[in-house]
Amino acid sequence: MLHIFVDADACPVKNEVYRVASRYRLDVTLVANSWMRIPNERLIALEVVEDGIDAADDWIAEHIQPNDIVVTSDIPLASRCLKEGARVIGPTGKQFTENNIGQAVATRDLLSGLRDAGEITGGPQPLKKRDRSRFLQQLDEVIQSIRRKHLFNST
Repeated sequence: MLHIFVDADACPVKNEVYRVASRYRLDVTLVANSWMRIPNERLIALEVVEDGIDAADDWIAEHIQPNDIVVTSDIPLASRCLKEGARVIGPTGKQFTENNIGQAVATRDLLSGLRDAGEITGGPQPLKKRDRSRFLQQLDEVIQSIRRKHLFNST
């Protein structure tokens, strides 16, 4: 059954995930290094993992199944999830695919090097209303795509 996993520690679109998952009656698991408040709903769970740089990523990568959906801005995690057959969406609505993950990894590595050298300072831009809208649309489209594929394969 389709499941949504959220790399939750710094995810700015948790409320959007709750809204879409509720509409489709999908299970959501938020994975974080510390406790956080989540809606008191049967389909939403919080998995608190041990402290560690990749503990949440490791937990998600070990629990996803093909055609699950992962919400993350972590490019190495996105790559791991794609290898397991999951679908991956960033908080701005960008879908990571086999066709674009290599470029995303290379860009991440380049920017990391520039940050380490002091050439770039600051973090990502704040999420805009347009980004949230694109995320909602992309999440909806991915769910519909998976459901159509499942329905087609079961007939």
